[in-house]
Amino acid sequence: MDLKEKTVKVNYVYRGKIVNLRCDEAELPDGRPCKREMVEHPGGACVLCVTQGQIALVRQFRYAYQEELLEIPAGKLEKGEDPMLAAKRELEEETGLVAKTLKPLFVLYPTPGYTNEKIYIYEAVGVEKGQQHLDAGEFLNVVYLPVEEAARMIASGEIRDAKTIAAVQHYLLEHRN
Repeated sequence: MDLKEKTVKVNYVYRGKIVNLRCDEAELPDGRPCKREMVEHPGGACVLCVTQGQIALVRQFRYAYQEELLEIPAGKLEKGEDPMLAAKRELEEETGLVAKTLKPLFVLYPTPGYTNEKIYIYEAVGVEKGQQHLDAGEFLNVVYLPVEEAARMIASGEIRDAKTIAAVQHYLLEHRN
């Protein structure tokens, strides 16, 4: 059975600085009409940076959840921006660390039910100290945790950010004995 849905008409409800909201007219695989609400998002890039057994994380307040979260360094992609360059930039901006190279790990689809956002996840290789330079309006603290402590915090629910959980779990799978 073909599962593809056909877009009949794209309808923008809202166009914002970061996201656009659409309520499209579509056609189901069996031909019946339907509506599909979708959030367009430019995507993001992030970096898992492990040096000497410590993961570099950032603690920042996330307005949507009204709480502070621990996350791997990440940022939104600018239009047409190479995700690897964005990841490298964000690592230095947020932590002051510079990766000689970035190893692509995977692409995460955080909420495929209603957004086209893709998060490109990399691992930092050959890390050196650089200079932290936060964007205007960006406030965060850099936190270094042993890999095992981050894994424990994921298991206990203290780390709740999906991209961070996925990246740390991937790292643990790749580096298990």
